[in-house]
Amino acid sequence: FIALTFSSNTVFAATFEVEMLNRLGKESMVYSQNIVNVKSGDTVKWISASKGHNVQFLTVPEGVDPFRSKLSVDTEYTFTIPGIYAYWCTPHKSLGMIGFVIVGDDRSNLDLIKKIRFFGQSKKLSKELIDQI
Repeated sequence: FIALTFSSNTVFAATFEVEMLNRLGKESMVYSQNIVNVKSGDTVKWISASKGHNVQFLTVPEGVDPFRSKLSVDTEYTFTIPGIYAYWCTPHKSLGMIGFVIVGDDRSNLDLIKKIRFFGQSKKLSKELIDQI
């Protein structure tokens, strides 16, 4: 019965793709989605559609290890702990290349997210995105 339950949960896990891009419309140095809502067990795959980008977690729920991908490489992360995960592209963080993953509709660490010291274009964008969260 335990194996059956595990298999059932695995079948329903989803993978969401976010492209790391030099340009999207009029915006430059962006992720194709700034906010992704997932369930526990779902995976986000960041696609290196343009070279020179990565993903680095900034603030995450308690119990989550640091995460930083290599530059110009597709990377993925399976989210198992509910909460908000803030991340940026290390080389383009001041240009507004930031994003958030919300796991399980849990916003319990929102106050920590609001304390992140964004700068450059990310400062204004982060306020807009946090208002949407």
